[in-house]
Amino acid sequence: MSRYRLRFLLQELDLQGPQVVIGRSPECQITIEDPLVSRQHARIFIDAQGARVVDLGSRNGVRINGNLIRGEAQLRHNDRLRLGTQDLVFLVIDEGAARLTRSTGFMTHCRGCSRPFPGESQTCPHCGEPSVGDTDSNTYETITGVPGQQGQAAWTFQLLGEVIERALSTGRKSEAERMMQRAAREVEERTRAGMKLEAKHLIKVSVFALRLARAKGHPQWAEWALTLHREHDTMPAAEVLDQLEALGEPMVATLKPLLGGFLSGSMVIASGADQEKRVAALVGA
Repeated sequence: MSRYRLRFLLQELDLQGPQVVIGRSPECQITIEDPLVSRQHARIFIDAQGARVVDLGSRNGVRINGNLIRGEAQLRHNDRLRLGTQDLVFLVIDEGAARLTRSTGFMTHCRGCSRPFPGESQTCPHCGEPSVGDTDSNTYETITGVPGQQGQAAWTFQLLGEVIERALSTGRKSEAERMMQRAAREVEERTRAGMKLEAKHLIKVSVFALRLARAKGHPQWAEWALTLHREHDTMPAAEVLDQLEALGEPMVATLKPLLGGFLSGSMVIASGADQEKRVAALVGA
């Protein structure tokens, strides 16, 4: 008879049926500390037919292998579940199989056989496919949510963006700010690790920061977005300039010292003429 486990942060957690509730609440059988995970996020049912997962009305949903589920979904070996920004891998374990427990590192999927293995290994232990020296960021996809990993960053910003968008659209400024603070921490973690944001992520997080500044009527998040661009040595893109222009003259006036810094040096050379003209108009130069 098969048993079932979830791999989470390199720990394998036995699933003791008939049901297991996963969420942020300490009352859940599996507790995940993530502000984007609901208190009771999902339930896994276990019976003679196998295992299946149900979304418990969570705010951010449950995804299996990247697909948002509707209602109930059957789970199969090596299915990847996303709750909030966290990855869990569903495992079917035959009786007598040895238990694997690790506390550090990260996991990847082999490009050859698609089975997971520790990312620090030079070759896949299942098929021998080499993992060293490959510069293609899409070859091995991180599955444990380690901060700083490229795939995790993309997912984190996408999900945070969705939450911030909903919060701003419904006037929930405090929730939007809380999520922006989470996004800012993600940026700071990557900066400390010596990594810069991709252009699309820089634009996305800056647009939301400027929208939040406009909603609050305070330049704090606008200053943060412009400082972030200065740190990336990047002229604001058209989408970002649209949001800056929408702030209005009183707030833009407080930003002129920061904006003026974009009108000299390598940023002007690398940017388009339209961007330079728009920044100059905001500064009044």
